[in-house]
Amino acid sequence: MVNEHWLWSFWSQPALAVNAVVFLNLLGALALGLIVGYERSYHGRAAGMRTYGIVCMASAALTVFAGFPTFWYGGPGPVIGAMDPTRVVQGIVTGVGFLGAGLIMKEGLNISGLTTAASIWASSAIGVLVGVGFYIAAILLTLLSAALMMWGSRIESRLPSRHAISVHVHFASGHRPTEAMVAGWAASGGYELARGSITIIGDAAHVEWRFVAVALSRARAAPLPEIARLLGERQEVERFQLSHARN
Repeated sequence: MVNEHWLWSFWSQPALAVNAVVFLNLLGALALGLIVGYERSYHGRAAGMRTYGIVCMASAALTVFAGFPTFWYGGPGPVIGAMDPTRVVQGIVTGVGFLGAGLIMKEGLNISGLTTAASIWASSAIGVLVGVGFYIAAILLTLLSAALMMWGSRIESRLPSRHAISVHVHFASGHRPTEAMVAGWAASGGYELARGSITIIGDAAHVEWRFVAVALSRARAAPLPEIARLLGERQEVERFQLSHARN
């Protein structure tokens, strides 16, 4: 038979105080998650403010309740065993990892969603920090994550780098190109063929080459419109497709 006093213990003053603490933790985690998610939402990503807010808040919920085991099930109710908070964190990290994997998309040589997946994983860490009471660390991680996503690409663009492009070239009927010839085309635009990236598809009449070209340097590499103009001027090229091989 259920003890009537045990039922009322769910609404006792200490229990309500604990619920208020949990609620404030959830509210804070939600606010921090929304800050991180706004950057993704502003740039039109699939995972936006709602996704980040929910992940961060749920991570905090699954962590903060582990800190009040004496109030579980009304406190004086059923006897329960102690819970290891680190196991809760492991479950959160694993679950959010699956969510992040669903955000990564691959189309040809282009991979998108890596930054969003990484940042949503960081959002879960923010929620965990809020849940265990490391509020300053949670705020700092929020600011660092948002700043990195907003300005990290600008810093990257100022550093020396060698970007790559994906090239698909469909040659005119009867034309059989050589690797040296294609490498010469790439060199004229400031690129070199990436080793092992060439794929050749064809039949008795037509041949299509797919490969990755890596810039020799940022200053020497021609932009995509210029490369398109150079390829369009060649009679042996029937059609082509260019895109940045980015992630």
